[in-house]
Amino acid sequence: MKNIGSLLAFVCLVINIQAQERNRPAGEHKGGEANGHLYGRVVDGKTNKGVEAASVRLFIILKDNTGQSRDSLAGGMLTKPNGDFSVENLPTFAAYRLNITAIGFKEINQQVTFHRKASGGGAIEQDLGNIKLEQDAATLGVVTVVGQKPALQMGIDRKFFDVDKSLTAAGGTAIDVMKNIPSVSVDVDGNVTLRNSSPQIFVDGRPTILTLDQIPADNIERVELITNPSAKFDAASTGGVINVILKKNKKLGLNGLASIGAGYPDILNGNLTLNLRQNKFNFFASGNYNQSGGIAKSKSFRQNRKAGIATDYFNQQSEGDRLRKFGSVRFGVDYFMDNRNTFTISQNFVTGKESNDETQDQRYTNLNNELTQYGDRLANSSNNFNRSNTQFLYKHKFSESGKELNADISYNTGGGTNNSLITNHYYKPDGTPAANTNIVRNDGNDDNDQVTVQVDFTDPKGEHTKFETGLRSYINNYRSQFNAFSVANGTETKLSLSNNYKYREMVNAAYATYSSKLGPVSYQLGLRAEYSKFDGELIDSAKKFGYTYPEKIDNIFDALFPSLFITKALSESQDIQVNYTRRIRRPNFWQMNPFVDINDPLNLRQGNPSLKPEFTNSFEFNYNKTYSSGSFLGVVYYRHTDGEITQFSDTISAQQYEQLNNAAVDPNAILSTFINANTENVWGSELTLQQKIGKNFDFTPTVSMQYTKVNAKLEKIDLSNEGFNWEAKLIANYRIASKNKIFDKLSFQTIGEYESPEILPQGKRKDQLSVDAALRKDFLKGNKGTLTFSVNDVFNSRRWGTIYDTENFYQDSYRRRNVRSFRITFTYKFGKADFNLFKRKGGGEGSGNEEGGGDRG
Repeated sequence: MKNIGSLLAFVCLVINIQAQERNRPAGEHKGGEANGHLYGRVVDGKTNKGVEAASVRLFIILKDNTGQSRDSLAGGMLTKPNGDFSVENLPTFAAYRLNITAIGFKEINQQVTFHRKASGGGAIEQDLGNIKLEQDAATLGVVTVVGQKPALQMGIDRKFFDVDKSLTAAGGTAIDVMKNIPSVSVDVDGNVTLRNSSPQIFVDGRPTILTLDQIPADNIERVELITNPSAKFDAASTGGVINVILKKNKKLGLNGLASIGAGYPDILNGNLTLNLRQNKFNFFASGNYNQSGGIAKSKSFRQNRKAGIATDYFNQQSEGDRLRKFGSVRFGVDYFMDNRNTFTISQNFVTGKESNDETQDQRYTNLNNELTQYGDRLANSSNNFNRSNTQFLYKHKFSESGKELNADISYNTGGGTNNSLITNHYYKPDGTPAANTNIVRNDGNDDNDQVTVQVDFTDPKGEHTKFETGLRSYINNYRSQFNAFSVANGTETKLSLSNNYKYREMVNAAYATYSSKLGPVSYQLGLRAEYSKFDGELIDSAKKFGYTYPEKIDNIFDALFPSLFITKALSESQDIQVNYTRRIRRPNFWQMNPFVDINDPLNLRQGNPSLKPEFTNSFEFNYNKTYSSGSFLGVVYYRHTDGEITQFSDTISAQQYEQLNNAAVDPNAILSTFINANTENVWGSELTLQQKIGKNFDFTPTVSMQYTKVNAKLEKIDLSNEGFNWEAKLIANYRIASKNKIFDKLSFQTIGEYESPEILPQGKRKDQLSVDAALRKDFLKGNKGTLTFSVNDVFNSRRWGTIYDTENFYQDSYRRRNVRSFRITFTYKFGKADFNLFKRKGGGEGSGNEEGGGDRG
């Protein structure tokens, strides 16, 4: 309320000044040169602290031809955070009326004159000292305290998740944040899905080469979820858009946040964020370190078949001791050249290392479950990476309200190295060797750089109409080299698994949207055009793969992506919306690269260079209602996809086994790859409720239901499947308000999630259940100190499992990457609104008048 009142006062002040300047008769300022300077400080009469955003106006007292006095506005401003004000270029021989108003205080009117002159024709200055305001009891009596905003704020086309409200993610990474957001699921490898589809991940609205587990949770301000993006967004967002917004404070003065945490297993984290806003500059910087470990487990139970009849069995279980470390530094500056032009440049560096020591036990049995062979596998691996992001942004605001131009360039670059040593032993049931020890050594490196250039223009056409348009160019270059060697008797033999490849991905786009209103119905029409090209090459063999869309003018529709949004307000608190979009999903290089991944000798993975993009037509109906104690959002949606990219698994052929034999791959290993299905149809519904009970308790349940039908045939194999799945998530928060200092400002948060089994072309994903919990205590003056204790995966139940049922095998398996963990984190907020980095020495014109000037006596 205070900010709104101050803004209105300032707008009225500016308009009034301009009107007075236009209407002031010529010669009214005669008798005194406009070279005077009045300044002072407005303070609270009880606390002597500066009053921010008080309206200060100076009226020159004039007399007309009849001798009657009248006031004419000569200048004014809103006070700075420390209460300072300064008005220059005033006639020095005139009398003035000083008027000061501020919400919650009594109005002040007093006469002011200049009483000293400058020597040598310089400016005449007058220090009015501290002007004390008296609190207005009548005004204060109507001030209301607004409750805290909920963590999840729902809009008709998107949701906003406030990360500061997520207690369980404190000290963690963006992965921990995603686990706490309704509608979002995270698998064992940290892959995120939105409504069971893979969304596009952006950081500050732009592509990134960072993975989510390389982004500290403490550096994230909020997360935006857009389930059915309009034409303004990248067309390759069939699964929606998740936009991670990093923190960047713009409060005046010096502000910061420091945190440190530790936990089990091998958890350690620290974070420091600083922000300095002064004059025309806003500097921001942050540094972070994050470490986590733990022993993860996986199990696999296999029945090998021939023409659907079981032949023998295989069981496997693994334990991996994983340690992950990464650090990041981010800094930048905003330059407010004037009220209409802002320049921003930022830089982000991330470096990290991950090591994993895995042991694997293998058992081979016949149809009678009698042991025929067993083995063990030791795998030691380490990976190092470096990432860099440079971003330059420019914003220009036109004189027309809401009309603006935004332009930016974002450059991502990075690389990494990886090494591993795999040792396999095989034994007969009596313990004697069944084969020679097999050793494989791998090493590799990669380099990646991305450039994104984007320009957006917004032009409002009246109160309800708006036109938006923009251009975007995205170029992504990647190169990787992987070498695999079989080691025997001290001699290394290079395997066919070795892979040296590169690719270049380019997407050029243009879009336009038009929004307007017809009575109670508002609408938005949009069209996006994209030209995309992917060129991949296996360097050693000169084999090339990729795609171009549209490939020729006859396929121009492959480049066009329309969108339509229609919204009707049923009342002030409820509205409905229907929307339609057409999107594309392009295969990534992991899905296209023919490289064979042998990290698990029984479950191999390989890309398919013949993959083509998939196209999706998506429809949604939304109903949104808000009420005094909460809100409700109901969504019904339908998606039809042509050429759905889906996974296909089968046992390796005799030829493939021969090529991979030296790598200790099992002859019955399963090879998973990707294919383009014919079509996929998805019907779904999503219900989200936010409910507050009393002053201290609130909960947010979300229920999602989906029916999927896949039509996929591969030569003589029919992979078609259909089925129903659902998931539910509950976020509950309770905050204690007590006179007892120990329990006062104590908060509890619990997050529970269940995902039912979900169909796959050849089987299903198994159900999942997990619970996270956290406890937070705010203390110190102004709640500057916070202590958080969190437990991730309380019941140690979060795991990712699948069941495959085919003519050649039946496999029931699960794996987990992270284990139950405990973390305690201390956070301290600090700030000084009157901090002055550029404070001048001496008593010149700038003394004490810059933002955050020193105390005035």
